[in-house]
Amino acid sequence: MTSSERAPGRGTAVVIGGGLAGLAAAWALRGFAERIVVVERDRYPAEAAFRAGVPQGRHAHLVLEAGHRALEEMMPGIKQELTAAGALRVAASEVKWLSSAGWMADYPARMAFLSCTRPVLDKLVLDRVRTEASIEFLEGTDVVGLLGSAGAVTGVKVRERGPQRDSEQGSQQGSQGSEPGSPRDSVRDSVRGEVRDIAAELVIDAAGRSTAVPKWLAELGCRPVPEERVDAGVAYSSRLFHRPAGVDLGGQAVYLQTKAPDAPRMGVLLPVEDDRWIVSLAGMRGAEPEPGEEGFAKHLAGLRDPLLREALREAEPAGEVRGFLPGPGVRRHYERACPEGLVAVGDAASTFNPVYGQGVTVALFCARELRRTALRHGGIGHVTARESRRAIATASKNPWVMSCAEDARFDTTTGAPSGALLRLQHRFLDKVLAGATRDPVVTEAFHEVLSLVAPPSLLFRPSVLGAVLRG
Repeated sequence: MTSSERAPGRGTAVVIGGGLAGLAAAWALRGFAERIVVVERDRYPAEAAFRAGVPQGRHAHLVLEAGHRALEEMMPGIKQELTAAGALRVAASEVKWLSSAGWMADYPARMAFLSCTRPVLDKLVLDRVRTEASIEFLEGTDVVGLLGSAGAVTGVKVRERGPQRDSEQGSQQGSQGSEPGSPRDSVRDSVRGEVRDIAAELVIDAAGRSTAVPKWLAELGCRPVPEERVDAGVAYSSRLFHRPAGVDLGGQAVYLQTKAPDAPRMGVLLPVEDDRWIVSLAGMRGAEPEPGEEGFAKHLAGLRDPLLREALREAEPAGEVRGFLPGPGVRRHYERACPEGLVAVGDAASTFNPVYGQGVTVALFCARELRRTALRHGGIGHVTARESRRAIATASKNPWVMSCAEDARFDTTTGAPSGALLRLQHRFLDKVLAGATRDPVVTEAFHEVLSLVAPPSLLFRPSVLGAVLRG
């Protein structure tokens, strides 16, 4: 008798991709799947370190208030562990934030985010996931296809990658899902193992931005998954610095926001472990940072305010300048069209413009919804998968609408929403931002919405709306 016959709905779950989204999803399924297999193309480093499968990892990351609440709910004590490892709690009022309307008002904020380099966050989450006996890892292994039919996904095809040969510098792919036959893959074709099948009752796509699951679904005869695609053409350039003594930023962090249409450049400084800063510069299409140290300095000089440039004048670099092209924002509507037995989480479901800092938090939302649904139905069967897809779509909707509406302010953005309703939304948000520069009631509400703790409807609460209109 098989395990699925002994306990219907409690068979095997396979997670494609062992990044943060995949690890959180695997952890969410503990107790509901008898066997959880995480297939990760990289081999995890022994210590917290940047790795090839997370090319965005060298850039500024934060866990919004709603995100670290969700993380603590799923992994009690993890926030204390992160703090012990050097992560810093940064209150919203400790950010010197230059919005399109001016500097945010100062007030005793309740909202805060966690700031650390991505390897610290990933390592602590990985360490926690490794404590669960039902979760196993296939490192250095690619998923190369799906098993099943147009009606249901029943597992994955995997192949061991063989010895690590190419360098991190050459990688611009995510944890899984690069196109087979790409230059990066062909380097290793001669050392790869045989393709083998892993049957599964539930497959989780956590392969990130470069997921190949839509392509594999087409090979099974599935109709295309409906998607929205918005591309602001954003590009990043980041560098770590040792924090110089005696520099007063007026807070722990700095955020110099874009201002459409004439100021498409932004810059952020976040405190991270080991008394360092991570500084990420970005620009929308047509204002991308140029490569290298000269490009970094040039972009820094082109920001709306000199605060960042002055703060870094005496700062000693702690690493090289690193660039990143994240590609378009994509929201895949698996809740509308998807075979049974498949759920997408994290960037594989919704990829955001990273300048808004939503990605990590939404990935944690996905895992939380997956666990809640499995708990409701007592297993990982098709009903759980269907309901999880709907719940994940709901959890990602507000962040997607918010980021796309901001991207739409730039004429160079492609695929963005438009029309009278959007123009009305922009005018109202402009009033909110103006109010947030002088009225703490508005500032606090705005921070709650941006922290994904409250929906945008909070801005229409009488006390907030009244303050906005009085302004």
